[in-house]
Amino acid sequence: MAITKKQEERALSADEKEMVGMSAVRASRSLTDAELTRLVKRLRTKRDRAKTVAERQRREMRGKTRARGAAPAKADDGSQLKLTILSAALTRLDTETGRRGKVKAKEALVASAKKALALKEKAKPAKAKSKTASKTAKGGLRGKARIAVEKHVPGSVRGSVRKQGARAQAKRDAR
Repeated sequence: MAITKKQEERALSADEKEMVGMSAVRASRSLTDAELTRLVKRLRTKRDRAKTVAERQRREMRGKTRARGAAPAKADDGSQLKLTILSAALTRLDTETGRRGKVKAKEALVASAKKALALKEKAKPAKAKSKTASKTAKGGLRGKARIAVEKHVPGSVRGSVRKQGARAQAKRDAR
């Protein structure tokens, strides 16, 4: 279910609202790389804090730990909501960071390819080999005559030799 603006305003502090607002697609694209990195770091810290608080409240509700406040926590809905909002904002920023990384990688690849092309064009062309020294002069490669290999074991003996090997293997396997 989508989280409404009203729920966001209720769950977040002013500082967190500002960070979540900066994580919107248009706002995050207008940030510089350094600003984006700083925002991701701050948002990750806030998210981790919200996660810790939500976990602590859940433990208090189950009676696994003593209450940290004046009274034990009765619900952790607000903390869970804050965690969900901050996680979604962080996901958006991570997507933007990944998109920028892909763009930079593509630019680097294009620059490298252009540099390689310039070096290739700058290099002198290789001299052609003379046709007489080439193995493929005029008629192409000359193949060697095939040599027929003599079969050392006659066909009549092959089956019995194969069967003998199978028996020996079966004997070893039976041990």
